[in-house]
Amino acid sequence: MEWLYTTWYGILIICLLSIIVLLILSALLYRQFFKRFYDFLLSLIAIIVLSPLLLILTIVGAIVMKGNPFFTQLRPGKNEKIFKLIKFRTMTNAKDKDGNLLPDEKRLVKYGKLLRSTSLDELPELFNILIGNMAIVGPRPLLVKYLPYYSEEQHHRHDVRPGLTGYAQAHGRNAVDWDSKFEMDLKYIKNISFFGDIKIIIDTAISVIKHDGISQEGQATMEDFIEYVKNKE
Repeated sequence: MEWLYTTWYGILIICLLSIIVLLILSALLYRQFFKRFYDFLLSLIAIIVLSPLLLILTIVGAIVMKGNPFFTQLRPGKNEKIFKLIKFRTMTNAKDKDGNLLPDEKRLVKYGKLLRSTSLDELPELFNILIGNMAIVGPRPLLVKYLPYYSEEQHHRHDVRPGLTGYAQAHGRNAVDWDSKFEMDLKYIKNISFFGDIKIIIDTAISVIKHDGISQEGQATMEDFIEYVKNKE
């Protein structure tokens, strides 16, 4: 069997067998181990590879926003543990004469619209993934103020780490209503799989390229969840 280690085709066979074994283990133990393993590994690689782009967007954002190019906000993560999410800012801090922030659609600048349409505003979340606050795929982290308005079933969206993208992001993004979004989140949580996550990542890329679901009709992004609950009642 010495040929396995001394010939190119032998080494190729070893590599292919190793990949097959890794894929099988990834599929069998994905939720228990490999999901977090790939989140850490891929986010680290992405940060290194995209570091020039991250630097450029940081500088341009600082110029356009006339200050801090980053947007940070507390969000509920796994088991509703609060963490600080980081994104590139897409809206200014413009205020009215009384000192109140203007509506989102008036603070969303062209540069911000470009970031949102290409999802480049989400890139700093790679650091959230690296340290374990988020995953590459999972339900999107929503606002802390929404927590008291969830149904008992909807709270289960926090049984896993929130994601940079998710099933709902790949199937309608902000264009679907809240009920549909939560249904998709819960469906994902019950059916987490290695190949399912790969498909969601591919579908998300296609959605971003097509610029699908960037905003809900009549909204800068989508309707506030609390208003949505009150309107239903």
